Formats: sequence, C-alpha cells, structure tokens
Amino acid sequence: MKRIARQVSLLAMALSVALPGTASAAEAHLDGSQMSLLWPLPFAGILLSIALFPLLAPKFWEHHFGKVAAFWALAFLLPCAAIYGVPTTLAELVHTTALEYLPFIILLLSLFVVSGGIRIAGNLVGNPATNTAMLAIGTFAASVVGTTGASMLLIRPMIVANKNRANNVHVFIFFIFLVSNIGGSLTPLGDPPLFLGFLKGVDFLWTVESMFLPMMVSSVILLALFYAIDSYFWGKEGHRHGGHTLRHVDLAGLHNVLYLFGIVGAVLISGIWKSGVALPVGFGFEVPLEGVLRDVVLLVLAWLSLRTTRRNIRIENAFTWTPIQEVALLFAGIFITIIPALAILRAGKDGHLAPLLAFVTAADGQPINAAYFWLTGVLSSFLDNAPTYLVFFNLAGGDAQHLMGPLYKTLLAISAGAVFMGANSYIGNAPNFMVKSICEERGIKMPSFFGYMAWSGAILLPLFVIITFVFFR
Repeated sequence: MKRIARQVSLLAMALSVALPGTASAAEAHLDGSQMSLLWPLPFAGILLSIALFPLLAPKFWEHHFGKVAAFWALAFLLPCAAIYGVPTTLAELVHTTALEYLPFIILLLSLFVVSGGIRIAGNLVGNPATNTAMLAIGTFAASVVGTTGASMLLIRPMIVANKNRANNVHVFIFFIFLVSNIGGSLTPLGDPPLFLGFLKGVDFLWTVESMFLPMMVSSVILLALFYAIDSYFWGKEGHRHGGHTLRHVDLAGLHNVLYLFGIVGAVLISGIWKSGVALPVGFGFEVPLEGVLRDVVLLVLAWLSLRTTRRNIRIENAFTWTPIQEVALLFAGIFITIIPALAILRAGKDGHLAPLLAFVTAADGQPINAAYFWLTGVLSSFLDNAPTYLVFFNLAGGDAQHLMGPLYKTLLAISAGAVFMGANSYIGNAPNFMVKSICEERGIKMPSFFGYMAWSGAILLPLFVIITFVFFR
C-alpha cells in the first residue's frame, strides 16, 4: 500500500507541475447553447452510481468503483471527441484538470495525510459536557483543517469517549452534522465547494466574513440541542460509566500541526499574492505561478508528514489510503462528466437549462436567494456538494467579483446550501460515509440510509427554515 501511495503522490506531483491549478481567463471551447440535455447524462449517471451502488451492490462497488467512474467519464469523452473533435475534447480536459480537479484533490490529499499523523487518545469520559466541548472544537477545527481532516482527527477519540454508553448513536449523528459539514463553513479550506469557489475567484476572507453568522446560528442551535439530548440519555443511563471529569489526554504526532499551519498559509498566500507570472500549458491556457507553488508546497508537506511521523501513530489511527483513493477516482469522473452541464449553464437563457434559471430568478431578473439556498441544498443532499456548488455558481453568472458585490446574498445562499445541507444524507459530503464506516468498524450500530435521514429531517430541516427566514427572506 505504501508503494501505491508513493506512486500516486509522484504522479500527482508531476501532473501538478505540468498542469498547475488556479485561475485562467481562457474561455470554454464547447458551445453550451448547441448542446442538448443528453450530454449531462454521464454526470447524472456517475452521481446516481455513487448514491445507489454502495446500497444495492456494496461488494461490487468496493472492488470496481474506479471502473464505474472511468465508464461514465468515457461516456462523455468519446462522443465529445467524435462530434466536436479530439483537440476540443483535450482542451476541455486540460482546462478542467488544471483549474479545478488537481488543486481540489491535492488539498484533500494533504489534509488527509497530515491529520492522519496526529493521534488523540486517553481516558476521555463521554458525558454531555465533554461531548459538547469536543463537538464545538471539531466544528471550528473543520474550517481550519477541512471537514475531512477534522472528522478523521476527532472521530476516534469521540468513539473512545462514548464506547461504553448504551445510547451513543446520536453523538455520531451530530458529529456528522457539525464536524463533517456545517463546521467547514468559514474558510475555503473547510469544505470542497468553498475551495472550488476560491479557485473561481472568491476571496478567502469573503468566506470568513460572510459565512460566520449563518454558521454560528446553526452551530449554537445544534450544540444546545445536542447537549439537551445527550443529557437526557446520560441521565437515563444513571451515570454508570464513571466520573464526569476528563482524566487525561495523550497526544502524539503534534509536529503535524505545523504542517497544518503550512497548508493554511500556502492556500492563503496563493489567494493574496499575485505574481504576475503566467505559465502556458497549451490550448491557449495560461495559469499563474502562485497556483503551481501552492500545490507543490501542499504535496511536500504531505510527504514530510509521511516521512517524519512514527508508523505506529498511523497504525493506531487505523490510517489507510482507501478513502483518498476512492475520492480521487470518483471525483476525476465527476469533474470530467460535469463539463457539458457547466457549458450548458454558461449559455444561460440560450441553453437547455433555462427553466432552472427561471426557477431561481424573479420576474424582474433578480435572483431568488431562498430558492438558490434550497435548490443548491437539496441537490447537495443527494448528489455531491462540490459539483452542485459549481452548477449554481455558474447559474448565478459565474463572475466571482459580481457575486461578492451586488449578488452578495446569492453567493451566500449557494455557499450555505452546499455546505450545510451536505449533512442531510450519508452521501451529501465525502466525510459522512467515512465517519459512518469507522463507527461501524468499532461496533457502533449507525442508522440505515433512511434512518439517518429521519434524524436529519427532524433536526436539520426546521433549522434550515430558520436560516432561510433570518438570512435569505
């Protein structure tokens, strides 16, 4: 496995240098106004595969998810090459890889590797105060190290703290709500949709300033509700699991915290520093030097984490490469198959998705922010919130400067919908299923797909109605 991981890392490094990834002013080569709704079918196909195969054919999916992703990618690329030509198809592929996929997956890889090198253990007592404090810490940590990083960092100590409790499933459901989703609202590092927005030109600090109040309102309500529910179950169990105090915490691999700060710094600097140097990569594309340097720094930090962290720390953390390999392959297919959907959306009223534009647009041409929030959110609940964010970002015009200015609330609605409502189902955001799998491996009986949705429907949907009236009415 280490050999495979090394090869993947070297390949990613080579691709990062060859196809560096940040903004480019190059126009899309496909004319979306001339494309029918048959073209996005591979995109719908891969998203439905992600949703259904793990439920209906889990063994097949476990062994062949990469082949399924490749099938749907080829279902777009081959017809595109036949109809629009190989050069146009390659140009779109290079454009998507350079500007979106590589920076996205390199950031996830670096956060996954570095957070996996930090071990938190000890005699944690899962009483309501301790559990609420850990959820609060994880919620804010998610905006710094990402929802994936924070989830992988804290889920194991949370399991240890609550392993002897008779009623503990609610702890991990709220963990998914807060740490794996809503907590990633404050920075582009927090959740993949916001990082894609950052790559599209949304300022790093815009996310911090704009998402702070919606995130705080949601988090405070959920933490208060969790404390009440956890206190009820704790009292029902008669405090039979020992004292209420935290005895001690053992930390290992803390030097990886420095690498985490390095990741934050690299991403922040790449968004602030404008070198003025652009590197041509063919097909009329030029990409800035700061994007290349950012991605190289992230890969180096991941490599340093692997080299300088004791092996037993990752073993005790049950660290494996499977989650990031699955994400890398599936998202490669997603980013490829979403190309025609985005091209059609860019065509606006001239494209075949014009009715979708009408649904979120008032008669006077102004966006309906509540509709953006709920439509982005509902699709993010069952598809994947990163490409869903891209769809509605482009539906709202795709101009980051305009969206941060006159359409401020529209961008806020899209961002909040994509991040918050990824918590509505297990398939809404990548860490959700990862947390579920780890819990089940440790003997915790997590709810079924629809059982989880019963929890999220009862708790989150009323919360999102409140968010709508407060921020998007």
